[in-house]
Amino acid sequence: MDIVSIIFIITGTFFLFAATIGLILLPDFYTRMHACGKCDTLGILLIIIGLGLYNGLSLTSAKILLIAALIFLTSPTATHSISRAALKNKLPHWTKEKGK
Repeated sequence: MDIVSIIFIITGTFFLFAATIGLILLPDFYTRMHACGKCDTLGILLIIIGLGLYNGLSLTSAKILLIAALIFLTSPTATHSISRAALKNKLPHWTKEKGK
């Protein structure tokens, strides 16, 4: 069970690292929000599942499962709200310039 939990934790860390790379390299706010919203949610959930598997069936695992459910619900909602606020405030979209 330790190997499975380590695989989940390493995979989650990879997704968080990919979100960090996307945050640095992507050109505008909306694409950065997309990368961070998707990868952060998946990465955190995989790490939490790995921690739950590592602890086995216990009260701690139940608490970890509740935290995962909370993150699964709040992270996409927060990403959507922030993106919608940026759209309402007319934050410009990235457009590829011709000739470059």
